[in-house]
Amino acid sequence: MPVLAGCGADSPARSGVKAEKHAEQPPLPKSHPKLVEPVAGQVASGAPAEDNSGGIAKEPATPKPTEAASGTLSRKDTPSAINGGTHNATALDNGVALPPLEAPTEVLKIIEAGNSIARTPYKWGGGHGRFLDNGYDCSGSVSFALYAAGLIGGPEVAAGLMHWGKPGKGKWITVYANAGHTYMEVAGIRFDTSGAKVTGSRWQNELRTNAGFVARHPPGL
Repeated sequence: MPVLAGCGADSPARSGVKAEKHAEQPPLPKSHPKLVEPVAGQVASGAPAEDNSGGIAKEPATPKPTEAASGTLSRKDTPSAINGGTHNATALDNGVALPPLEAPTEVLKIIEAGNSIARTPYKWGGGHGRFLDNGYDCSGSVSFALYAAGLIGGPEVAAGLMHWGKPGKGKWITVYANAGHTYMEVAGIRFDTSGAKVTGSRWQNELRTNAGFVARHPPGL
C-alpha cells in the first residue's frame, strides 16, 4: 500500500526520492470464521490457557451460575445498614466519632464540634457563660455542637431544649431532653455526658432508653 502524503509524511515527488518497491510477500492464509455462542464456565475452543510452567494447560470447567449475581446481596448487607457505613456514624475507641460517608453538612459540623469537646470533663454550668470552656454539662455540650452547625442561637438549658426545634425524632439528629438532663443522637450514635462517666467520651455507639424524655429535631434533619 503506498504511503499517503500528510502530516509527517512526504510524497516521493516532494522528497525527490523514489519509493522503493517492497519484496513480494506470500499471500495470507484465508480464514474461515465460525460463530460460536459462549457458555458460562467454559473455555472457548482453540484458546487454551497457559500455565506458569510455560506449557499449555486446559482450564477446568466451572459450574454454571444458577441465579443472577444481584440476587445474592440482600438489603441488610448494604453499607447503609452497618455502623460506620453510608448513613451511620461510629464512636471510636479514642473517644471521637467517625462521620458517615453520606451526611448533610450540619451533621458533619455537629460531629466535628462534638469531637473537640468529647473528652473534656463534666462541669456543672460549663458552656453556658461562654462556649469556649474547660468543661461542659449536658445541655452545654449539646448546645455547643448544635451552635457549631448553625442550628441554635446560643446555649440552652435542658428544660429549654424541650421546646427547641420541631417535635419528634429527626432523620439525622434527635435531641432528647427533660427538666434535668439532655442528650442527642446523631447519625445513629449517642452524644451524652452520662455515658462519659463510663467511656470517658460523650460519644457512644450504644443507645439508651428515651423514656421520660421529649424528642426534638431540627427542621429537615
